[in-house]
Amino acid sequence: MKLSTKGRYGVKAMLDLALHNSEGQVSLKSIAERQEISENYLEQLFASLRKANLVKSIRGSQGGYMLAAEPANITIGSILRALEGSLAPVDCVMETDPAKCKRSDCCVTKFVWQKIRDSINEVVDSITLEDLINEYKKTNNKDELMFYI
Repeated sequence: MKLSTKGRYGVKAMLDLALHNSEGQVSLKSIAERQEISENYLEQLFASLRKANLVKSIRGSQGGYMLAAEPANITIGSILRALEGSLAPVDCVMETDPAKCKRSDCCVTKFVWQKIRDSINEVVDSITLEDLINEYKKTNNKDELMFYI
């Protein structure tokens, strides 16, 4: 499985937002500048993140975005699923509305795809934004708010 830029940039933007969470609302423009991501692209990502109740938007001239929960309560899995959809490696083992084929009842390899799906979900659901903040604090580039994901 390979993540698209949606997932990678979404995690990057959410980490940036988490690092600035104590400052109140954060503008997409400031995230875009720090992370070198198009502001228009971030608008699309944050629409999905808002719909998934991971961020809150504040309107107005001083508006921006805030995390909808504490960083310890937002998993990387929830971010990725909000932006990418199911993390299943093949359509026949998707959590909702799995694809059916004429061999699904006797497919031996389906077991492999389910194990991969479950392992991926277990890993990304065990990592929170707080974990990433702690990892960031251990790095030597604390003055540089650019992340490499």
